Amino acid sequence: MIKLTKFNSEVNKKGVFILNAEIIETIEETPDTVVTLINGKKLIVDEPMDEVVRRVMAYRRALQKY
Repeated sequence: MIKLTKFNSEVNKKGVFILNAEIIETIEETPDTVVTLINGKKLIVDEPMDEVVRRVMAYRRALQKY
């Protein structure tokens, strides 16, 4: 699971959500970061594409420890 922020969310972090990294199909910058899930749903997030990739990689590394 990774923590992301909905695009254009308020400063008080109401837009923070947790996403199951296992259901991500693609991540693109168009220029906004668009995360496409395996069910076809698209999420626009504040984090840049490279940061989302870093979080997914950290999540997967953490799983390998167990």
